[in-house]
Amino acid sequence: MLRASAVLPLLAAALLAAVPASAQDKVKIGVVVTLSGPSAVLGAQARDGFNLAVKTLGGKLGGLEAEVVVADDELKPDVAVTKVKGLIDRDNVDFVVGPIFSNVLQAIHKPVTDSARAILISPNAGTSNFAGKQCNPNFFVTSYQNDQVHEVLGKYAQDKGYKSVVLMAPNYQAGKDSLAGFKRHYKGQVLDEMFTPLGQLDFSAELTKIAAAKPEAFFTFMPGGMGVNLVRQYRQAGLAAIPFLSAFTTDESTLPAQKDDAIGFLGGANWAPDMNNPQSKAFVAAFEAAYGSVPGTYAMQAYDAALLIDSAIKGAGGKVGDRAALTAAMKKADFTSLRGKFRFGNNNYPIQDFYLVKVAKRADGKYQTEIADKVFADYVDAHAGDCPMK
Repeated sequence: MLRASAVLPLLAAALLAAVPASAQDKVKIGVVVTLSGPSAVLGAQARDGFNLAVKTLGGKLGGLEAEVVVADDELKPDVAVTKVKGLIDRDNVDFVVGPIFSNVLQAIHKPVTDSARAILISPNAGTSNFAGKQCNPNFFVTSYQNDQVHEVLGKYAQDKGYKSVVLMAPNYQAGKDSLAGFKRHYKGQVLDEMFTPLGQLDFSAELTKIAAAKPEAFFTFMPGGMGVNLVRQYRQAGLAAIPFLSAFTTDESTLPAQKDDAIGFLGGANWAPDMNNPQSKAFVAAFEAAYGSVPGTYAMQAYDAALLIDSAIKGAGGKVGDRAALTAAMKKADFTSLRGKFRFGNNNYPIQDFYLVKVAKRADGKYQTEIADKVFADYVDAHAGDCPMK
């Protein structure tokens, strides 16, 4: 494994470039993610990924000294709104990067995008409503539109010829988007469609229903601690013979706890730690050296969010206060994404490739997802056509 001291210069050499003299000498970024409770690992990955990018860029974004203020939204929309208003009104941040969960995004979207100063960049949550008619020029997404990753599994299930499935997700916007995404390409029989409370950790009742239904495959979206418990309980219930398809349920945020229980389970993603490009390899090595864990998409997308800010400030000539110039530069996405191909659609959501990934155990004993197949190339989300922006 490469040491951080060896890897960071490689990343820095690839990313740093001369920028014009700026109108101000500092840029302030508020990072709002979940850092408490069972889902804290997701927010920690995003925070660490963003901070690693800033460190790699020499502590600067677009040539300006970068000050990062981190806030824990506690996975509570009302708390998130209070934290965001403090970042904007008290800390005078230029960008808000976050959140992880879609219900929090729904709450903070308007306070940030309506502000006179800050631009909102989501490194994870990407709800369908903000991709379509409610798209906003001051909102950018470096992850995906929620439906898309789940569409990977729907297409896979359809192509495999599974005649029946059971679906399960938490009862909030991202959960609804996930099942809608799966069903966009899957045309077989849905035997049951279950929505659970956000944060549920005991799935015994739902697993009993799955066993009774006897589907040919099972699809779920259960991030964080919910996914850890579900995978363990799924194995313990003797249901592993039913193919387990998921997104954000068996990934680098949950695998350290799931371990062998998740091996072989399939997921959908826009990136995996074994992505074969130089910038991704350097990032993975640097992240593991710095934090001692395998980075997931949460970390990768937050890293890319920092690169996006860096490129936008350069493109705007360092004039962070010039909102029009800054957003115009952001739309160009003039940076090298860790995932490779990346560009924004008219709705400021990415156009990118998506993959089927499979959980594996590495030779060093750590667990990661690995790319099994490319399912969609240059994929535009289904809601972009409803966005009035050009």
